[in-house]
Amino acid sequence: MLKRKEFILGAAVGLTFAAAATAGGVISWPGAHAAPAAAQAGRLVPSAGAAGLAFAPPQGAPLSFADIFQQVAPAVVQIDVKTRVQRPAGTIQIPGFGAVPIPGAPRGGSGEEGEDDNSTTALGAGSGFLISADGYIVTNNHVVENAEEINVKFSDGRELKARLIGRDPLTDLAVIKVEGSSFQFVSFEDKAEPRVGDWVIAVGNPFGLGGTATAGIVSAKARDIGGNENPYTDFIQIDAAINRGNSGGPTFDIYGRVIGVNTAIFSPTGGSVGIGFAIPAGIAKETTDRLMRGEKIERGYLGVTIGNLTNEYRESLGLPEGTKGAYITDVTAGAPGEQGGLQVGDVVVSLNGRPIEGSNELTRAVGAVKPGETLRMDLLREGRRQTISVRAGTRPANLGAAQTEGGDEAAPDAPAAVAGEKVEGLTVAPISAALRSRYELPENVRGVVVTAVEARSEAGRLRFQPGMVIIQANGRNVATVGELRAAVEAVKTARRPGVLLMVRTAGGNVPIVLPFAKSE
Repeated sequence: MLKRKEFILGAAVGLTFAAAATAGGVISWPGAHAAPAAAQAGRLVPSAGAAGLAFAPPQGAPLSFADIFQQVAPAVVQIDVKTRVQRPAGTIQIPGFGAVPIPGAPRGGSGEEGEDDNSTTALGAGSGFLISADGYIVTNNHVVENAEEINVKFSDGRELKARLIGRDPLTDLAVIKVEGSSFQFVSFEDKAEPRVGDWVIAVGNPFGLGGTATAGIVSAKARDIGGNENPYTDFIQIDAAINRGNSGGPTFDIYGRVIGVNTAIFSPTGGSVGIGFAIPAGIAKETTDRLMRGEKIERGYLGVTIGNLTNEYRESLGLPEGTKGAYITDVTAGAPGEQGGLQVGDVVVSLNGRPIEGSNELTRAVGAVKPGETLRMDLLREGRRQTISVRAGTRPANLGAAQTEGGDEAAPDAPAAVAGEKVEGLTVAPISAALRSRYELPENVRGVVVTAVEARSEAGRLRFQPGMVIIQANGRNVATVGELRAAVEAVKTARRPGVLLMVRTAGGNVPIVLPFAKSE
Protein backbone atom coordinates (compact mmCIF):
# COMPACT_ATOMS: atom_id res chain seq x y z
CA MET A 1 0.00 0.00 0.00
CA LEU A 2 1.04 3.59 -0.44
CA LYS A 3 2.17 5.38 2.70
CA ARG A 4 2.48 9.11 3.19
CA LYS A 5 2.08 9.83 6.87
CA GLU A 6 1.98 6.50 8.62
CA PHE A 7 5.02 4.30 8.71
CA ILE A 8 6.40 1.56 10.95
CA LEU A 9 10.01 1.67 12.08
CA GLY A 10 11.28 -1.89 12.18
CA ALA A 11 14.36 -3.12 13.95
CA ALA A 12 17.46 -3.40 11.77
CA VAL A 13 18.90 -6.90 11.56
CA GLY A 14 22.57 -7.17 10.69
CA LEU A 15 24.37 -10.18 9.21
CA THR A 16 27.87 -11.01 10.46
CA PHE A 17 30.16 -13.55 8.85
CA ALA A 18 32.86 -15.17 11.01
CA ALA A 19 36.41 -14.67 9.80
CA ALA A 20 37.07 -18.33 10.37
CA ALA A 21 34.57 -19.19 7.65
CA THR A 22 36.71 -17.56 5.00
CA ALA A 23 39.87 -19.17 6.34
CA GLY A 24 38.30 -22.58 6.02
CA GLY A 25 37.24 -21.93 2.44
CA VAL A 26 33.51 -21.93 3.24
CA ILE A 27 32.90 -18.59 1.55
CA SER A 28 34.33 -17.77 -1.85
CA TRP A 29 34.51 -14.03 -2.52
CA PRO A 30 33.88 -13.24 -6.22
CA GLY A 31 36.67 -11.15 -7.66
CA ALA A 32 39.09 -11.84 -4.81
CA HIS A 33 41.44 -13.59 -7.20
CA ALA A 34 41.39 -11.99 -10.60
CA ALA A 35 41.83 -14.32 -13.55
CA PRO A 36 41.37 -13.90 -17.29
CA ALA A 37 37.79 -14.47 -18.42
CA ALA A 38 37.25 -17.66 -20.35
CA ALA A 39 36.74 -17.14 -24.02
CA GLN A 40 33.12 -18.22 -24.16
CA ALA A 41 30.67 -17.22 -26.90
CA GLY A 42 28.01 -14.86 -25.59
CA ARG A 43 29.58 -14.36 -22.18
CA LEU A 44 29.40 -10.80 -20.83
CA VAL A 45 32.59 -9.65 -19.08
CA PRO A 46 32.15 -6.85 -16.50
CA SER A 47 34.34 -3.82 -17.15
CA ALA A 48 37.14 -3.17 -14.66
CA GLY A 49 37.24 -0.14 -12.39
CA ALA A 50 39.98 2.47 -12.32
CA ALA A 51 43.51 1.12 -12.25
CA GLY A 52 44.52 -0.06 -8.80
CA LEU A 53 41.01 0.35 -7.32
CA ALA A 54 39.25 -3.02 -7.13
CA PHE A 55 35.89 -1.48 -6.18
CA ALA A 56 36.09 1.83 -8.06
CA PRO A 57 32.82 2.79 -9.78
CA PRO A 58 32.68 2.78 -13.57
CA GLN A 59 33.22 5.94 -15.57
CA GLY A 60 30.39 8.42 -15.01
CA ALA A 61 29.57 7.36 -11.44
CA PRO A 62 30.68 9.54 -8.51
CA LEU A 63 33.40 8.30 -6.16
CA SER A 64 31.29 9.70 -3.32
CA PHE A 65 28.12 11.71 -2.74
CA ALA A 66 29.78 13.69 0.05
CA ASP A 67 30.55 16.80 -2.01
CA ILE A 68 27.01 16.92 -3.38
CA PHE A 69 25.49 16.52 0.09
CA GLN A 70 27.73 19.23 1.53
CA GLN A 71 26.67 21.54 -1.27
CA VAL A 72 22.89 21.11 -0.90
CA ALA A 73 22.39 20.27 2.80
CA PRO A 74 22.09 23.92 4.00
CA ALA A 75 18.98 24.34 1.82
CA VAL A 76 17.14 21.29 3.21
CA VAL A 77 15.07 21.86 6.35
CA GLN A 78 13.07 19.95 8.92
CA ILE A 79 9.43 21.06 9.29
CA ASP A 80 7.59 20.52 12.59
CA VAL A 81 3.85 21.23 12.74
CA LYS A 82 1.15 21.37 15.39
CA THR A 83 -2.47 20.62 14.57
CA ARG A 84 -5.69 20.18 16.52
CA VAL A 85 -7.48 16.84 16.28
CA GLN A 86 -10.60 15.50 17.95
CA ARG A 87 -9.98 12.62 20.32
CA PRO A 88 -12.64 10.01 21.08
CA ALA A 89 -14.88 10.85 24.03
CA GLY A 90 -14.08 9.02 27.25
CA THR A 91 -10.35 8.76 26.59
CA ILE A 92 -7.15 10.29 27.85
CA GLN A 93 -4.09 10.97 25.71
CA ILE A 94 -0.99 9.17 27.01
CA PRO A 95 2.31 9.73 25.18
CA GLY A 96 3.37 6.55 23.44
CA PHE A 97 -0.04 4.91 23.87
CA GLY A 98 -2.38 7.34 22.10
CA ALA A 99 -6.01 7.64 23.22
CA VAL A 100 -6.59 5.27 26.16
CA PRO A 101 -10.18 4.62 27.37
CA ILE A 102 -11.07 5.90 30.83
CA PRO A 103 -12.83 3.15 32.84
CA GLY A 104 -16.46 4.06 33.48
CA ALA A 105 -16.34 7.18 31.33
CA PRO A 106 -19.32 7.71 29.01
CA ARG A 107 -18.71 7.00 25.33
CA GLY A 108 -20.19 8.78 22.37
CA GLY A 109 -19.84 12.04 20.53
CA SER A 110 -18.86 15.39 21.96
CA GLY A 111 -19.92 18.86 21.18
CA GLU A 112 -22.88 19.15 23.56
CA GLU A 113 -23.53 22.64 24.81
CA GLY A 114 -21.37 23.38 27.82
CA GLU A 115 -18.97 20.49 27.21
CA ASP A 116 -15.23 21.09 27.32
CA ASP A 117 -13.22 21.10 24.09
CA ASN A 118 -12.40 17.47 23.33
CA SER A 119 -9.59 18.26 20.91
CA THR A 120 -5.93 17.60 21.50
CA THR A 121 -2.65 18.77 20.01
CA ALA A 122 -1.07 16.52 17.41
CA LEU A 123 2.55 16.86 16.34
CA GLY A 124 3.86 16.05 12.90
CA ALA A 125 7.13 16.38 11.05
CA GLY A 126 8.30 16.43 7.47
CA SER A 127 10.93 17.91 5.21
CA GLY A 128 11.26 20.84 2.85
CA PHE A 129 13.80 22.88 0.94
CA LEU A 130 14.50 26.54 0.25
CA ILE A 131 14.03 27.74 -3.32
CA SER A 132 14.81 31.44 -2.80
CA ALA A 133 17.17 33.61 -0.79
CA ASP A 134 14.25 35.38 0.91
CA GLY A 135 12.89 32.26 2.63
CA TYR A 136 10.36 30.49 0.40
CA ILE A 137 10.24 26.76 1.17
CA VAL A 138 8.66 23.91 -0.79
CA THR A 139 7.10 20.93 0.99
CA ASN A 140 4.16 18.54 0.69
CA ASN A 141 0.60 19.68 1.23
CA HIS A 142 -0.02 16.77 3.59
CA VAL A 143 2.85 17.95 5.83
CA VAL A 144 1.33 21.37 6.56
CA GLU A 145 -2.37 20.76 5.92
CA ASN A 146 -4.48 22.05 8.86
CA ALA A 147 -1.32 23.15 10.72
CA GLU A 148 -1.86 25.73 13.45
CA GLU A 149 1.85 26.27 13.96
CA ILE A 150 4.79 25.62 11.62
CA ASN A 151 8.42 25.60 12.78
CA VAL A 152 11.45 25.18 10.55
CA LYS A 153 14.81 23.78 11.68
CA PHE A 154 17.91 24.49 9.61
CA SER A 155 21.02 22.36 9.27
CA ASP A 156 23.01 24.90 11.30
CA GLY A 157 20.66 24.54 14.29
CA ARG A 158 18.56 27.67 13.75
CA GLU A 159 14.80 27.45 14.29
CA LEU A 160 12.32 29.88 12.73
CA LYS A 161 8.56 30.11 12.60
CA ALA A 162 7.00 29.85 9.16
CA ARG A 163 3.69 30.89 7.63
CA LEU A 164 1.70 29.17 4.94
CA ILE A 165 1.80 30.89 1.54
CA GLY A 166 -0.34 28.46 -0.44
CA ARG A 167 -1.03 24.81 -1.07
CA ASP A 168 -2.42 22.56 -3.79
CA PRO A 169 -3.88 19.26 -2.55
CA LEU A 170 -4.17 17.78 -6.05
CA THR A 171 -0.40 17.81 -6.56
CA ASP A 172 0.34 17.49 -2.82
CA LEU A 173 2.51 20.59 -2.92
CA ALA A 174 2.70 23.58 -0.58
CA VAL A 175 4.83 26.67 -0.09
CA ILE A 176 5.68 28.14 3.31
CA LYS A 177 7.92 31.12 4.17
CA VAL A 178 10.33 32.13 6.91
CA GLU A 179 11.35 35.74 7.42
CA GLY A 180 14.91 36.68 6.60
CA SER A 181 17.34 37.08 3.73
CA SER A 182 20.48 35.56 2.26
CA PHE A 183 19.28 32.01 2.78
CA GLN A 184 21.09 29.33 0.80
CA PHE A 185 18.71 27.72 -1.68
CA VAL A 186 18.53 25.15 -4.46
CA SER A 187 16.86 25.17 -7.87
CA PHE A 188 14.52 22.90 -9.80
CA GLU A 189 15.85 21.19 -12.90
CA ASP A 190 12.76 21.41 -15.09
CA LYS A 191 14.49 21.29 -18.49
CA ALA A 192 16.69 18.17 -18.51
CA GLU A 193 14.76 14.93 -17.96
CA PRO A 194 16.33 12.32 -15.67
CA ARG A 195 16.64 8.86 -17.21
CA VAL A 196 15.82 5.50 -15.71
CA GLY A 197 19.10 4.39 -14.14
CA ASP A 198 20.40 7.89 -13.31
CA TRP A 199 21.78 8.45 -9.81
CA VAL A 200 19.59 10.29 -7.27
CA ILE A 201 20.09 11.51 -3.71
CA ALA A 202 17.23 12.03 -1.26
CA VAL A 203 17.87 14.40 1.67
CA GLY A 204 15.42 14.88 4.49
CA ASN A 205 14.22 14.19 8.00
CA PRO A 206 13.23 10.49 8.27
CA PHE A 207 11.82 9.62 11.70
CA GLY A 208 13.03 12.98 13.00
CA LEU A 209 16.64 12.24 12.07
CA GLY A 210 17.32 15.50 10.26
CA GLY A 211 20.05 15.93 7.70
CA THR A 212 19.84 12.36 6.42
CA ALA A 213 21.01 11.48 2.91
CA THR A 214 20.19 8.31 0.98
CA ALA A 215 21.22 7.44 -2.54
CA GLY A 216 19.84 5.28 -5.35
CA ILE A 217 18.70 5.50 -8.94
CA VAL A 218 15.65 6.49 -10.92
CA SER A 219 13.78 3.18 -11.05
CA ALA A 220 10.95 4.22 -13.39
CA LYS A 221 9.18 7.28 -14.75
CA ALA A 222 5.61 8.37 -15.41
CA ARG A 223 4.22 6.23 -12.61
CA ASP A 224 0.52 6.40 -11.81
CA ILE A 225 0.14 5.44 -8.15
CA GLY A 226 -3.65 5.21 -8.28
CA GLY A 227 -6.39 6.84 -6.26
CA ASN A 228 -7.83 10.32 -6.53
CA GLU A 229 -5.29 12.12 -4.36
CA ASN A 230 -2.85 13.08 -7.12
CA PRO A 231 -4.67 12.78 -10.47
CA TYR A 232 -2.41 15.31 -12.21
CA THR A 233 1.02 13.84 -11.45
CA ASP A 234 3.19 11.31 -13.29
CA PHE A 235 5.56 10.31 -10.50
CA ILE A 236 9.26 9.49 -10.66
CA GLN A 237 9.97 6.18 -8.93
CA ILE A 238 13.25 5.99 -7.01
CA ASP A 239 14.93 3.34 -4.88
CA ALA A 240 16.76 5.74 -2.56
CA ALA A 241 15.32 5.02 0.89
CA ILE A 242 12.59 7.46 1.96
CA ASN A 243 10.55 7.01 5.13
CA ARG A 244 8.24 8.87 7.44
CA GLY A 245 9.54 12.42 7.73
CA ASN A 246 11.04 12.47 4.22
CA SER A 247 7.76 13.82 2.85
CA GLY A 248 8.34 17.17 1.14
CA GLY A 249 12.08 16.73 0.92
CA PRO A 250 14.05 17.03 -2.34
CA THR A 251 15.41 14.40 -4.68
CA PHE A 252 18.68 15.63 -6.23
CA ASP A 253 20.63 14.53 -9.26
CA ILE A 254 24.42 14.20 -9.00
CA TYR A 255 24.80 17.89 -9.89
CA GLY A 256 22.77 19.02 -6.88
CA ARG A 257 19.71 20.01 -8.93
CA VAL A 258 16.23 19.23 -7.60
CA ILE A 259 14.56 16.73 -9.92
CA GLY A 260 11.66 15.79 -7.64
CA VAL A 261 9.78 16.29 -4.37
CA ASN A 262 9.46 13.11 -2.27
CA THR A 263 5.84 12.41 -1.45
CA ALA A 264 4.95 8.70 -1.06
CA ILE A 265 6.25 5.16 -0.76
CA PHE A 266 4.88 1.77 -1.62
CA SER A 267 5.34 -0.56 1.32
CA PRO A 268 3.62 -3.57 2.87
CA THR A 269 5.26 -2.80 6.22
CA GLY A 270 5.27 0.99 6.43
CA GLY A 271 9.04 1.25 6.10
CA SER A 272 11.14 1.75 3.00
CA VAL A 273 11.36 -1.25 0.68
CA GLY A 274 13.07 0.67 -2.10
CA ILE A 275 9.96 1.92 -3.90
CA GLY A 276 9.51 5.65 -3.42
CA PHE A 277 7.72 8.30 -5.48
CA ALA A 278 8.66 11.90 -6.18
CA ILE A 279 6.73 14.69 -7.90
CA PRO A 280 8.70 15.64 -11.03
CA ALA A 281 10.47 19.01 -10.96
CA GLY A 282 8.52 20.34 -13.96
CA ILE A 283 5.18 19.93 -12.20
CA ALA A 284 6.55 21.10 -8.85
CA LYS A 285 8.14 24.28 -10.25
CA GLU A 286 5.08 25.38 -12.19
CA THR A 287 2.77 24.81 -9.21
CA THR A 288 5.02 26.38 -6.58
CA ASP A 289 5.76 29.41 -8.78
CA ARG A 290 2.02 30.07 -8.99
CA LEU A 291 1.57 29.60 -5.25
CA MET A 292 4.42 32.04 -4.56
CA ARG A 293 2.68 34.62 -6.77
CA GLY A 294 -0.45 34.19 -4.68
CA GLU A 295 -2.40 32.59 -7.50
CA LYS A 296 -5.29 30.25 -6.86
CA ILE A 297 -4.69 26.93 -8.60
CA GLU A 298 -7.61 26.33 -10.97
CA ARG A 299 -7.94 23.49 -13.45
CA GLY A 300 -10.10 22.69 -16.41
CA TYR A 301 -13.13 20.47 -15.86
CA LEU A 302 -15.42 18.39 -18.08
CA GLY A 303 -17.60 16.58 -15.57
CA VAL A 304 -17.22 13.05 -16.92
CA THR A 305 -16.21 9.74 -15.38
CA ILE A 306 -13.64 7.94 -17.50
CA GLY A 307 -11.74 4.67 -17.71
CA ASN A 308 -9.17 3.10 -19.99
CA LEU A 309 -10.20 1.46 -23.24
CA THR A 310 -8.99 -2.04 -22.41
CA ASN A 311 -8.43 -4.72 -25.02
CA GLU A 312 -11.54 -6.48 -23.71
CA TYR A 313 -13.69 -3.38 -24.24
CA ARG A 314 -12.11 -2.67 -27.62
CA GLU A 315 -12.74 -6.20 -28.83
CA SER A 316 -16.34 -6.14 -27.57
CA LEU A 317 -17.00 -2.89 -29.43
CA GLY A 318 -15.42 -4.22 -32.61
CA LEU A 319 -12.84 -1.44 -32.76
CA PRO A 320 -9.58 -1.94 -34.71
CA GLU A 321 -6.66 -3.51 -32.87
CA GLY A 322 -4.42 -0.88 -31.31
CA THR A 323 -7.23 1.64 -30.79
CA LYS A 324 -6.49 3.65 -27.64
CA GLY A 325 -8.42 6.29 -25.76
CA ALA A 326 -10.35 7.28 -22.65
CA TYR A 327 -13.72 5.57 -22.27
CA ILE A 328 -16.52 7.76 -20.85
CA THR A 329 -18.64 5.80 -18.36
CA ASP A 330 -20.71 8.66 -16.93
CA VAL A 331 -21.53 12.28 -17.66
CA THR A 332 -22.50 14.69 -14.87
CA ALA A 333 -25.82 16.41 -15.51
CA GLY A 334 -25.36 20.09 -16.36
CA ALA A 335 -21.56 19.84 -16.45
CA PRO A 336 -19.49 21.24 -19.37
CA GLY A 337 -19.16 17.78 -20.91
CA GLU A 338 -22.90 17.27 -21.16
CA GLN A 339 -23.43 20.80 -22.45
CA GLY A 340 -20.81 20.18 -25.13
CA GLY A 341 -22.44 16.94 -26.28
CA LEU A 342 -20.32 14.21 -24.65
CA GLN A 343 -22.19 10.97 -24.04
CA VAL A 344 -21.75 7.80 -22.04
CA GLY A 345 -19.89 5.29 -24.20
CA ASP A 346 -17.83 7.85 -26.13
CA VAL A 347 -14.14 7.01 -26.55
CA VAL A 348 -11.97 10.15 -26.56
CA VAL A 349 -8.96 9.53 -28.82
CA SER A 350 -7.44 13.05 -29.03
CA LEU A 351 -7.71 16.45 -27.39
CA ASN A 352 -6.61 19.60 -29.21
CA GLY A 353 -4.70 17.41 -31.66
CA ARG A 354 -2.84 15.50 -28.95
CA PRO A 355 -3.44 11.72 -28.96
CA ILE A 356 -5.09 10.38 -25.80
CA GLU A 357 -4.01 6.87 -24.86
CA GLY A 358 -5.85 6.46 -21.55
CA SER A 359 -7.90 8.02 -18.78
CA ASN A 360 -4.94 9.50 -16.86
CA GLU A 361 -3.71 11.30 -19.95
CA LEU A 362 -7.14 12.85 -20.56
CA THR A 363 -7.48 13.88 -16.90
CA ARG A 364 -4.12 15.66 -16.96
CA ALA A 365 -4.69 17.23 -20.38
CA VAL A 366 -8.03 18.69 -19.27
CA GLY A 367 -6.59 19.79 -15.92
CA ALA A 368 -3.77 21.63 -17.70
CA VAL A 369 -6.11 23.99 -19.58
CA LYS A 370 -7.53 27.16 -18.11
CA PRO A 371 -11.22 27.30 -17.30
CA GLY A 372 -13.12 28.80 -20.23
CA GLU A 373 -10.78 27.46 -22.91
CA THR A 374 -12.27 25.47 -25.76
CA LEU A 375 -11.35 21.79 -25.97
CA ARG A 376 -11.51 20.18 -29.42
CA MET A 377 -12.08 16.49 -28.90
CA ASP A 378 -11.93 13.67 -31.44
CA LEU A 379 -13.97 10.69 -30.29
CA LEU A 380 -15.43 7.40 -31.38
CA ARG A 381 -19.18 7.01 -31.02
CA GLU A 382 -20.88 3.82 -32.16
CA GLY A 383 -17.70 3.03 -34.09
CA ARG A 384 -17.66 6.29 -36.05
CA ARG A 385 -15.20 9.15 -35.56
CA GLN A 386 -16.63 12.53 -34.60
CA THR A 387 -15.23 15.88 -33.49
CA ILE A 388 -16.91 18.06 -30.89
CA SER A 389 -15.88 21.21 -29.03
CA VAL A 390 -16.40 21.64 -25.30
CA ARG A 391 -15.77 24.74 -23.22
CA ALA A 392 -13.84 23.75 -20.09
CA GLY A 393 -15.34 24.60 -16.73
CA THR A 394 -13.57 25.05 -13.39
CA ARG A 395 -12.84 21.90 -11.41
CA PRO A 396 -14.81 22.03 -8.13
CA ALA A 397 -12.62 22.14 -5.03
CA ASN A 398 -14.53 19.32 -3.32
CA LEU A 399 -14.80 17.05 -6.34
CA GLY A 400 -14.73 13.44 -5.22
CA ALA A 401 -15.41 14.30 -1.57
CA ALA A 402 -19.02 13.24 -1.74
CA GLN A 403 -19.11 9.65 -2.90
CA THR A 404 -22.21 7.54 -3.28
CA GLU A 405 -22.64 5.51 -0.14
CA GLY A 406 -23.19 1.79 -0.24
CA GLY A 407 -22.06 -0.75 -2.77
CA ASP A 408 -23.70 -2.74 -5.47
CA GLU A 409 -25.62 -4.89 -3.04
CA ALA A 410 -29.39 -5.02 -3.41
CA ALA A 411 -31.43 -4.20 -0.32
CA PRO A 412 -31.87 -7.27 1.92
CA ASP A 413 -35.63 -6.96 1.69
CA ALA A 414 -35.70 -6.42 -2.08
CA PRO A 415 -38.26 -8.66 -3.74
CA ALA A 416 -37.15 -11.53 -5.91
CA ALA A 417 -37.84 -11.77 -9.62
CA VAL A 418 -40.59 -9.81 -11.31
CA ALA A 419 -41.92 -10.07 -14.81
CA GLY A 420 -39.42 -9.61 -17.61
CA GLU A 421 -37.61 -11.29 -20.48
CA LYS A 422 -34.48 -13.37 -20.30
CA VAL A 423 -31.35 -12.21 -22.14
CA GLU A 424 -28.04 -14.02 -21.57
CA GLY A 425 -28.84 -15.14 -18.04
CA LEU A 426 -30.48 -11.86 -17.05
CA THR A 427 -34.17 -11.19 -16.56
CA VAL A 428 -34.68 -7.60 -17.68
CA ALA A 429 -37.64 -5.27 -18.05
CA PRO A 430 -38.28 -1.68 -19.14
CA ILE A 431 -38.19 0.81 -16.28
CA SER A 432 -41.74 1.30 -15.06
CA ALA A 433 -42.94 3.58 -12.29
CA ALA A 434 -43.21 0.52 -10.01
CA LEU A 435 -39.68 -0.66 -10.75
CA ARG A 436 -38.32 2.86 -10.39
CA SER A 437 -39.88 3.05 -6.95
CA ARG A 438 -38.88 -0.49 -5.96
CA TYR A 439 -35.21 -0.01 -6.82
CA GLU A 440 -35.09 3.72 -5.96
CA LEU A 441 -33.98 4.74 -9.43
CA PRO A 442 -33.69 8.48 -10.13
CA GLU A 443 -36.00 9.98 -12.74
CA ASN A 444 -33.13 10.67 -15.14
CA VAL A 445 -32.02 7.01 -15.34
CA ARG A 446 -32.94 5.38 -18.66
CA GLY A 447 -32.44 1.78 -19.76
CA VAL A 448 -33.66 -1.69 -18.85
CA VAL A 449 -33.59 -2.85 -15.26
CA VAL A 450 -32.30 -6.23 -14.11
CA THR A 451 -34.98 -8.02 -12.09
CA ALA A 452 -33.38 -11.47 -11.72
CA VAL A 453 -30.10 -13.26 -12.44
CA GLU A 454 -29.45 -16.92 -13.16
CA ALA A 455 -26.89 -17.92 -10.53
CA ARG A 456 -24.94 -20.31 -12.79
CA SER A 457 -24.86 -18.05 -15.83
CA GLU A 458 -22.00 -15.77 -16.92
CA ALA A 459 -24.07 -12.87 -15.59
CA GLY A 460 -24.31 -14.61 -12.22
CA ARG A 461 -20.56 -15.17 -12.18
CA LEU A 462 -20.07 -11.46 -12.80
CA ARG A 463 -22.37 -10.70 -9.86
CA PHE A 464 -25.13 -8.90 -11.67
CA GLN A 465 -27.90 -8.11 -9.20
CA PRO A 466 -31.53 -7.00 -9.31
CA GLY A 467 -31.80 -3.24 -9.44
CA MET A 468 -28.89 -2.74 -11.80
CA VAL A 469 -29.80 -0.88 -14.97
CA ILE A 470 -28.33 -1.62 -18.41
CA ILE A 471 -28.15 1.76 -20.09
CA GLN A 472 -26.00 0.82 -23.08
CA ALA A 473 -25.15 -2.29 -25.07
CA ASN A 474 -22.46 -2.40 -27.75
CA GLY A 475 -21.97 1.35 -27.42
CA ARG A 476 -25.63 2.20 -28.04
CA ASN A 477 -28.31 3.39 -25.64
CA VAL A 478 -31.03 0.85 -24.88
CA ALA A 479 -34.49 1.70 -23.57
CA THR A 480 -36.32 -1.55 -24.31
CA VAL A 481 -35.64 -5.24 -24.02
CA GLY A 482 -35.89 -5.46 -27.81
CA GLU A 483 -33.07 -2.96 -28.25
CA LEU A 484 -30.90 -4.89 -25.80
CA ARG A 485 -31.63 -8.18 -27.57
CA ALA A 486 -30.86 -6.61 -30.98
CA ALA A 487 -27.53 -5.28 -29.71
CA VAL A 488 -26.62 -8.72 -28.35
CA GLU A 489 -27.52 -10.42 -31.64
CA ALA A 490 -25.47 -7.88 -33.62
CA VAL A 491 -22.40 -8.69 -31.53
CA LYS A 492 -22.96 -12.43 -31.92
CA THR A 493 -23.33 -12.01 -35.69
CA ALA A 494 -19.97 -10.21 -35.73
CA ARG A 495 -18.54 -13.30 -33.97
CA ARG A 496 -17.28 -11.35 -30.98
CA PRO A 497 -16.98 -13.27 -27.67
CA GLY A 498 -19.11 -10.95 -25.55
CA VAL A 499 -21.14 -7.76 -25.45
CA LEU A 500 -19.98 -4.60 -23.70
CA LEU A 501 -22.70 -3.30 -21.39
CA MET A 502 -22.76 0.01 -19.53
CA VAL A 503 -24.42 -0.80 -16.23
CA ARG A 504 -25.75 1.67 -13.71
CA THR A 505 -24.99 0.48 -10.16
CA ALA A 506 -25.39 2.05 -6.72
CA GLY A 507 -21.76 3.11 -6.96
CA GLY A 508 -21.97 4.66 -10.44
CA ASN A 509 -21.80 3.50 -14.04
CA VAL A 510 -19.59 0.47 -14.69
CA PRO A 511 -18.62 -1.02 -18.08
CA ILE A 512 -18.94 -4.81 -18.02
CA VAL A 513 -18.15 -7.27 -20.79
CA LEU A 514 -20.75 -10.06 -20.58
CA PRO A 515 -19.32 -13.17 -22.29
CA PHE A 516 -21.69 -15.30 -24.31
CA ALA A 517 -22.45 -18.81 -23.13
CA LYS A 518 -20.44 -21.37 -25.10
CA SER A 519 -22.38 -23.91 -27.15
CA GLU A 520 -22.05 -27.46 -25.90
